[in-house]
Parts: sequence; structure tokens; C-alpha cells
Amino acid sequence: MQNIDNIIFDLGGVILTLDMPRAEKKFMELGVKDYNALFRNGNVSSFFRDYEIGKIDDAAFLDALRDLAGFPLKDEDLVAAWNSMLGVFPRERIALLNSLKGKYRLFLFSNTNALHLVECRKKFALEFQGKVFDDLFDKVYYSQALGMRKPDPSSFQFIVDENELDAERTVFIDDSAANIEGARLVGLKGIHINPGTTILDIGL
Repeated sequence: MQNIDNIIFDLGGVILTLDMPRAEKKFMELGVKDYNALFRNGNVSSFFRDYEIGKIDDAAFLDALRDLAGFPLKDEDLVAAWNSMLGVFPRERIALLNSLKGKYRLFLFSNTNALHLVECRKKFALEFQGKVFDDLFDKVYYSQALGMRKPDPSSFQFIVDENELDAERTVFIDDSAANIEGARLVGLKGIHINPGTTILDIGL
């Protein structure tokens, strides 16, 4: 890419595949019959947002999930169902990231949560012989540690400022149009990963 020095990647749906139907199946197996009403739109619920920005811990999040489901569920069953939406790290995507190192400064910015992050790192280490996922990047930003989440423009501005990035020479890649718009509000160039395409299709 011409006139680009820095690339900021999203995680889920861009580097890591997601399997939302599997999560729906797992929750339904636990007895949650109205999964779509409760969880598919769950990001509008305050406790989902609070968990993503580190305002509540794992225990409080699991308690809130139980309350939302409306009946008792074991922690381990909830965690397994919650993490079941996480897919795999396609090797060709990881190879692409490795090929970009040295050519660009690479960053990760993900709206995620503590339970998902533990599972993602475990998946990567198992698949890639103990390697550390975060080492693929110059710096990583996870919403629960940052205390901010996409598409809030201030979250992007924080990353730009902390790393002294030239926004006009920085690309942000995400599968959410809303997140792309938030990035563009602070001057970043945005690339939206549309359904059916991957980072292998955008000419990095």
C-alpha cells in the first residue's frame, strides 16, 4: 500500500474466525431457547459493554448472563458456551501478518473481554507451537484493558497519540462498518472487511 506506514487490525472476524451459530447452538443446549433475543443483540445491554471495557470482572459477567438467561447455569458451562463463538486462526492470515512485519508498524485493536482473550491466546499457542499471539504486533490494545471500545473516536485517538502515528498514513481494518466510521472521524483510513472476503483479498 502506498503512503501507508501503519496498520491497525481488528481481531474477531478479521484475524480470528467467528462462529456465532455454534454459540447459539451451545446456549440452546443449555436451555436458553430465546438466544437471539437475549444474546445476539446483547451488545446493547450495559453489562456487555461494561465487561468489554473492564468495568466488571468475570464473576459479575457470568452472574449477569445467568440473570439474562433466567435460570441457574454453572460457570464452566457458561464459559464454554460463551467461548464457543471463537473460531480458528487461519494459517494464511497469520502468514500474511508475518510478511507485513518490518514493512509497516502493526497494531491490534479489539473489542473483547477477559474470557475471550484467555481462550484466544490459548488457541493460538496450541496451533502455533507455543508462540505468543501478541508478538505478531508492535502493540496490542484490548478494550477491557484500555477502558474504551470501538467505535468511540476517543479510543482511536488514544492509540494515535500514544504511538505518535500520522493518521493519514495509518489504515484501520475491521469487519464492522460502524467501527470503520469511528476510525475515520479521527483521520484514519478505513478498510471494511465485507462478508465473504478476508484480509487476503484487500491487497496488503
